[in-house]
Amino acid sequence: MIRLPELRKTAGYFFTQHLVRLLAKTPITPNALTWFGLLVAIGAAVLISTGHIFAAGFVVLVGGFFDMLDGALARLTNSTSRFGAILDSTLDRLSEAVILLAILVAYTRGLVEPAVAGVVVVGLAWLGSLLVSYIRARAEALGIECEVGIFTRAERVVILVLGLLLGQIDSALLIALAVIAALSLVTAGQRLVYVWQKTRKMT
Repeated sequence: MIRLPELRKTAGYFFTQHLVRLLAKTPITPNALTWFGLLVAIGAAVLISTGHIFAAGFVVLVGGFFDMLDGALARLTNSTSRFGAILDSTLDRLSEAVILLAILVAYTRGLVEPAVAGVVVVGLAWLGSLLVSYIRARAEALGIECEVGIFTRAERVVILVLGLLLGQIDSALLIALAVIAALSLVTAGQRLVYVWQKTRKMT
């Protein structure tokens, strides 16, 4: 039976293999792609905070694609490094935070309704995504590989893109954020249980 982490890697390879081979023939580095992904996220945040929700959906989708490219390029060109992995993880968190902060601004300015519920759900989505990443980071610091869980960054990006593209429909973005918040918290719980089981075997 194919596990979720393997399925994600297979899907990522399918969507990126041809472009990555082309990029490998250029001077573009994996770290450059990582930084470019952050710039794309900032562009999406500007669009969201100014009320251009639909356009932001496409920009976030492009940013998600570049998020897959940097790691794939590093592996293909045999240029993976510890610093590159840390930089990628750090800028991923920053990109996600920038976009969620922009959505928070959009709700507080009344650009998207319902405002009060939106602010609360954005906070929960932010908390959930941070916990998912934090538990993995702490587990890997203990030497435990922790990619388990039904809802990682890739799934969060897909649902967020759908919410933004359908943002003109009443509460579509709110529903997307609620899904992100709920399933991220579930994933955090899954990872915590997984690490607990692994650490019990280590003692």
